[in-house]
Amino acid sequence: MLNFDRDRFVQIQSGAVAVAGEVRSLMRTLRADGVERLFFMGTGGVQFLTLPAIELAQRCSTFPVSGAYPAQVVIDPPAGLDSKAVVVIPSLSGTTKEGVELMAFLKKRGVRTISLTGHSDTPIAREADHNFTNFAEDDTSSESFYLQTLLIVLALLEERGEYDDFDGTVAELKLLPDLLADAKAAFEDKAAELAQTIKDDTYHIFTGAGSVWPQAHYYGMCILEEMQWIRTRPVHAADFFHGTLELVEPGVSVFVFKGEDALRPLTDRVENFARRYTDRVRTLDAASVKLPGISAKVRGMISPVLLATLLERLSAHLEVLRNHPLTTRRYYKRVEY
Repeated sequence: MLNFDRDRFVQIQSGAVAVAGEVRSLMRTLRADGVERLFFMGTGGVQFLTLPAIELAQRCSTFPVSGAYPAQVVIDPPAGLDSKAVVVIPSLSGTTKEGVELMAFLKKRGVRTISLTGHSDTPIAREADHNFTNFAEDDTSSESFYLQTLLIVLALLEERGEYDDFDGTVAELKLLPDLLADAKAAFEDKAAELAQTIKDDTYHIFTGAGSVWPQAHYYGMCILEEMQWIRTRPVHAADFFHGTLELVEPGVSVFVFKGEDALRPLTDRVENFARRYTDRVRTLDAASVKLPGISAKVRGMISPVLLATLLERLSAHLEVLRNHPLTTRRYYKRVEY
């Protein structure tokens, strides 16, 4: 496999799942202390990675769980951002400027904080009331953040009596790191072929629904736009037929991300339409990944994890074929803005 260290990957994703016990204990403590609201506040792409967990909470509970961007919050904070709230701040580097500013802002308001970082000796890790550090880097962070935020919400739901198999779910998730590595290996040839096919494309439409919509948005914006300088148009499948459909014509590249949840029919509809008008429809389907030992219930919650792990293989081949390392930037952390 191209530029892939299986042992490193498995160790990192195992570390993400390993926080389950501490997260469960923390959520019990916070609830006992009177926490009444939960926010996820990440900057840029990492906020997308919290959205499946937020949507799960909103679907299963009346407990207020929502997300917001730190740069916006410090200017115009949402209602309820007080001592009864807890804010989860994910930051791979632990140094994200907007996250550091948010942490100081929240401390002044008496808001409790949980940080999820890839490095412990960093401002966002040190200043949080509670920190979970799981070393990761760009090529492994998506799965790690998806899993950690999922565990936070599942622990909250379990504590409220709205999810009754936390331990069983965690037991299944502990199988996932090795299974994800197997999925990467199985997808390797397809990833290489797809990268060869699209390496010269200058524009893609990305669409998805349900838990995989954030991954469609993330891959378009944070990988192809930021890391490969390729223009994309991410659009939710529910909105596809209210504007973006008019851009579909022969030769237009459309990526359809399909999950295993209730909103899958929305992506089926887009796929069926797009295939009538362009020969460049690429479908990535979480249901295609073999996961022995993982129940349908859990599969329905981890579709974005599965697609993220397959897409990393596509990215690995693209950067080589295009002679454009994923670390190359023109502006990000290079100029003042």
